[in-house]
Amino acid sequence: MRVTYRQHNIKDYWTSRWNDVEVDQSMINDKIYPLKYAKKMIKNNNGKILEAGCGNGRILRYFHEQNKEIIGIDFIDSAINNLKRIDPSLKVQVGNITNLNFKDNSFKYILAFGLYHNLEFGLDSSIKETFRVLEPGGSVCASFRADNIQTKIVDWLSERKKNKKKESLKFHKMNLTAKEFRELFEKVGFIVDNVEPAENMPLFYKFSLFRSTKHKVFDENLARTEGYQLSWFGKKCQSILMKFLPNQFCNIYVLIAHKKKI
Repeated sequence: MRVTYRQHNIKDYWTSRWNDVEVDQSMINDKIYPLKYAKKMIKNNNGKILEAGCGNGRILRYFHEQNKEIIGIDFIDSAINNLKRIDPSLKVQVGNITNLNFKDNSFKYILAFGLYHNLEFGLDSSIKETFRVLEPGGSVCASFRADNIQTKIVDWLSERKKNKKKESLKFHKMNLTAKEFRELFEKVGFIVDNVEPAENMPLFYKFSLFRSTKHKVFDENLARTEGYQLSWFGKKCQSILMKFLPNQFCNIYVLIAHKKKI
């Protein structure tokens, strides 16, 4: 496990990020992370869904518009308030994954994209809580920042750009290998179906030269709705990395696991 440090603490980072952009439209690209993986797990209208760490709402709003019964929680008050303001019909609330305000066996599906790696404390208890509120036979789909070459390059670029003294930096995110991620879930009783290397923001997207025409000037709302789109050349370069070294040039791992039926 490797820890990434940045100049802001994690709550300030996410508060600033969600306040700086408009509330998400529902995600439209179901061929990429995270919608691709959410749809792979959720295949019918039966059963309640929890999105833990719903953030700006791109996945929450997608399933809400599909008439799924979905509840979203996030620990950033302003993110929840913004979602309520834009659509009062959304079921959202401020919540903490380490101590959920739901009864045992409340949900058939739990989505947790980019959530657990933000926890400086309480990682084990957060996964125990996920297990507790999931019904027997239910499934969880979660992602975690990978500990590999790509995230080390990204962290190096960020540190170089900010040029901050190390002693002034604060916890930002944890980075885990696929094996470490799997073991966290197995330890509390989950049966892991799959752990897959995936791309949220491809490495080449960091450089405008490799982005698609619409994405040359970075627009976070556009990127979150469409995905981080590369040019033809960028896609070729990224696909070569993912073909030959997927565990080193993904930036996240996506896990799908289930709770054994009683």
